[in-house]
Amino acid sequence: MGNWWHTNIVEPGKLPLLLALAAFVLTFAITRTITRMIRAGKGPFRNITPGGVHIHHVVPGVVLTVIGGFGAVASGRQGIAAGVCAVIFGVGAGLVLDEFALILHLDDVYWTEEGRQSVEVVVLTVSLVVLVLAGFSPLGVDDVSEDEQQGRLSVITSYAVNFCFVLIALFKGKTRMALLGTLVPFVALIGALRLARPTSPWAKRFYRNRHRARSRAVLRAYHHDVRWAGPRRKFQDLIGGAPDRVPLPPSRKP
Repeated sequence: MGNWWHTNIVEPGKLPLLLALAAFVLTFAITRTITRMIRAGKGPFRNITPGGVHIHHVVPGVVLTVIGGFGAVASGRQGIAAGVCAVIFGVGAGLVLDEFALILHLDDVYWTEEGRQSVEVVVLTVSLVVLVLAGFSPLGVDDVSEDEQQGRLSVITSYAVNFCFVLIALFKGKTRMALLGTLVPFVALIGALRLARPTSPWAKRFYRNRHRARSRAVLRAYHHDVRWAGPRRKFQDLIGGAPDRVPLPPSRKP
């Protein structure tokens, strides 16, 4: 049964990654459900505040990530120990990335606009891991044939070229495309060829004296944000919950 599972369902060596991904997604879903219930004042769950200090779930998440990570390194890629460590790591990573915005801003921004960054990072992480599970790594395959060994040079060259595309996309302020482009070369190429975001290092460096290019970059970024900001916010609210509304400052009468 175990051999059939590894041969027909999961590529050998990727079962721990699949377990880690499942634990990661399940932990994130459960955590968001519990935090929503705490926010609404429903259910038995409450914030943990020993001595008046709010213990965020990123704290146990870091502990579990460290335990799972070092355990995975020590146990290898196969066996029961590797699977257990993968699950522990996935649970810890889910708790940590659920509060990614808190770590980034060093402030409790969980239910604010900045807190949406946590949901975005979780979705991006799941997408990248799914791509890894669905594909393969030509540079890490054992027992390759002579023809495959001869093709290693072309593969390495392709990786190097794609890495350049990824760097250009990052420099142009297209972070999502750059990250996805590490696994899908076509995405990185598109990000490298398109106009840079107006606030990116690329625009500041190369569009400084090119007023037409800078204007086109601003206009394209505006149209892109108007088109996708609404659907992206609805998707983030569906997964992580809507942030708190900030009350408008009182208007001053003349």
